[in-house]
Amino acid sequence: METAAYQSLLDVSKAILQHRDLADLFRDLATLLGSILRFDFLNLVLHDPSTNTMRLHILEAAAGPAAEAPPNLELAPEESPSGWVFLHQQPLVIPDVRLETRWPTVMELLRRNNIVTSCWLPLTTAQHRLGALVFGFGPAPAAEEQIDFMQQVAAQVAVAVDNTLNFEKAEKYQRQLARERDRLQVLLEITNTLVSELDIRDLFPSITACLRRAVPHEYASLALRVPGTDQLRIHALVFEGSGQVLQEGATAALNETPAGEAVETRRPVVLNTESLSRFSSPAVQRLAAAGLKSICVIPLITRLHVLGTLNVGSTRENAFRETDVDFLSQVAGQAAIAIENATAYQEIGQLKDRLAEEKLYLQDEILADQNFGEIIGDSPSFRSILEQVATVAPTDASVLILGETGTGKELIARAIHDLSGRRDRTFVKLNCAAIPTGLLESELFGHEKGAFTGAILQKAGRFELADKGTLFLDEIGDIPLELQPKLLRALQEHEFERLGGTRTIKVDVRLVAATNRDLTQMMAERQFRTDLYYRLSVFPISLPPLRERAADIPKLVRYFTQKFARRMNKRVETISQETLDALVKYPWPGNVRELENLIERAIILTRGATLQIPLTELLRAATDTASPITLEEAERGHIRRVLESSSGVVGGPNGAAAKLGMKRTTLQSKMKKLGM
Repeated sequence: METAAYQSLLDVSKAILQHRDLADLFRDLATLLGSILRFDFLNLVLHDPSTNTMRLHILEAAAGPAAEAPPNLELAPEESPSGWVFLHQQPLVIPDVRLETRWPTVMELLRRNNIVTSCWLPLTTAQHRLGALVFGFGPAPAAEEQIDFMQQVAAQVAVAVDNTLNFEKAEKYQRQLARERDRLQVLLEITNTLVSELDIRDLFPSITACLRRAVPHEYASLALRVPGTDQLRIHALVFEGSGQVLQEGATAALNETPAGEAVETRRPVVLNTESLSRFSSPAVQRLAAAGLKSICVIPLITRLHVLGTLNVGSTRENAFRETDVDFLSQVAGQAAIAIENATAYQEIGQLKDRLAEEKLYLQDEILADQNFGEIIGDSPSFRSILEQVATVAPTDASVLILGETGTGKELIARAIHDLSGRRDRTFVKLNCAAIPTGLLESELFGHEKGAFTGAILQKAGRFELADKGTLFLDEIGDIPLELQPKLLRALQEHEFERLGGTRTIKVDVRLVAATNRDLTQMMAERQFRTDLYYRLSVFPISLPPLRERAADIPKLVRYFTQKFARRMNKRVETISQETLDALVKYPWPGNVRELENLIERAIILTRGATLQIPLTELLRAATDTASPITLEEAERGHIRRVLESSSGVVGGPNGAAAKLGMKRTTLQSKMKKLGM
């Protein structure tokens, strides 16, 4: 018995390590322990702090059909033996439930299930009191040594239950954060759409397409007040799958519609099937007849006026929660501003085409240095790339991004991650060329304490950090040949060992790799494994150089101008057509990164509201075909010449910084960036 008990405890430990789900764990426990304890059922009762009740969570029979119990049975602590155990933190043995007069509800339940003896054990960890673990026996009662064994089982189960509850809380919180992030992304997309166009009728289908991802619905419309009247007119309308229920341009009286109520109260109005019936408007009646069971109406409020309402409807009853109303109110706030701006624009007229210089509007769509919004461009070649990204992102296929230095390979990798099902997990990146060869294996796979000189602690590698997420390996062509088999195994088998370790670690990682090198040539020269190449290039994406997507250069100039102008607290509003033409004609050997560096320097040099770019160096670099140089090299040469003329003095009134029109610290930072 003792050997079997110890083996059962070992099996319990293994089961605990293998399960994150309590129901699965208790099914296995019932099987594992049944041969030792000969119990009839195994029961988990947990304390609910919010209601101060003992709640039945799991009732598992050792064999045959599960025991009968009311679903979600809840009792006050004083009404249940589990409550007694929870409060007193002592085991409780009831030798004969037929003779027990306390806790009549529970005793009756036990008798209905032919239980004679029951053992109630506290589930407690060092931090928490959780509840009770219950064993039920038929005619054969539990022996005293079995009670000791059950207490040992309960101690292990308490840890498993506590870990599972903590895991569930963490998962719930992670899902909540993912939902909030997704809604913020949708709000950003809607804001970008609103500020980019002025005709609300053209914009509205795109807005609702974004909105539907955050708040599912079938019907959406804008109802705007007719100036000087008590009427509302529908200006934009989308009704998915129900034909033309309402006509765009139709009007309704304020006092007959939910929109009118929202306008008058300046508050959201949420309706279900019953409350819809109190409105007499024919439009509302037609929507109800078409199958709408829930409607949310949000007023469009600006600083001075209520312009109308944003209306969203669903064929589901009670479809809109408080969080949905809050989110729709944010969208309505942005839409109200856009509508007011569109009205003002129409009053001013079409001035844009008569401007001699192109305006640089600091648009709201660029809010951070690292996000999907940094992918700028709508040239045919670049749109094709984005279509490929959208196609492969939802899969788990490996992606190999090919392209010259500076073409934006990391941004494409981030876009693949953000559009995938792994977006709420980690995006981990590693530049294989930036890590010394001797340390690259440790960076990828981690190492154990003492694996090499200086390894004073255990360290997890990038593969472990990217579990359930995406691993981006930049400059994949620089991985040493001797390390490539281990990388191939990790990709094929999803397992590896840390450097200096023997334990196999399993991971679920989606790989995106990038390189500017010719891997086919490297394979021919036996510098890159053929099997690894084919494993990486399941879905190759070739990024075009900037010279092949010249149509995107003006948009990139706007983006980088805004980015650096904000960072340096400057106001740059215009750029001459001559400058734009020169930027479009330049071949850009350093691609987008070179353009970014040029605009950063230009913002530093710009004194007024018009962007100043050193066209002389740009034209010289573009026409010097005998020895073409990049703008970075031209900038380095220019700074070197100014330093020579200043006898190497950086600061002071006669120093190089003053001659270049910048602060001493700015010049020092620029010199460090250029490797000077």
